[in-house]
Amino acid sequence: MKNRREQKVPEARTEGLVVQHLAEELLVYDQDRHKAHCLNHTAALVWEQCDGQSTVKEIADKLSQEIKAEVEAEVVWLAVDQLTKTHLLKEGMRGERAGGVSRREVMRRIGIGAAVALPIVTSIVAPKATEAANCRPSNAACTTSPQCCSGLCNAGFCA
Repeated sequence: MKNRREQKVPEARTEGLVVQHLAEELLVYDQDRHKAHCLNHTAALVWEQCDGQSTVKEIADKLSQEIKAEVEAEVVWLAVDQLTKTHLLKEGMRGERAGGVSRREVMRRIGIGAAVALPIVTSIVAPKATEAANCRPSNAACTTSPQCCSGLCNAGFCA
């Protein structure tokens, strides 16, 4: 088996995604799974480098240049692991679990000062358009909480 640093990362998914660049984050909406993902700067840089040809070492080197600080391979592995779990890569890493390490373990290895460079992917389930349009506004009559846009039915009226 190849050295983990020389292993190629999978290709990033592009189909079925709506991508919006923000100042320090990247928002990705997965139309197939109806989930929205927010990638911090580091996770976004890794995702954008996932072309199916680049190795973990090459991506770590590019990240180091971009953020002007040394980036360990474990940081790339952590990002690839998160991107795999959120289905933002075309396929997961073959063989062992992508990084096999937790964010806590990576912080222990690279030091707390480098934690700013840790990749973070946060996700939420987004309602389909038909589900979002079927809720009742504040002060509308209701019998159960799911009927209200706020999710709170109080004394027969949406909060």
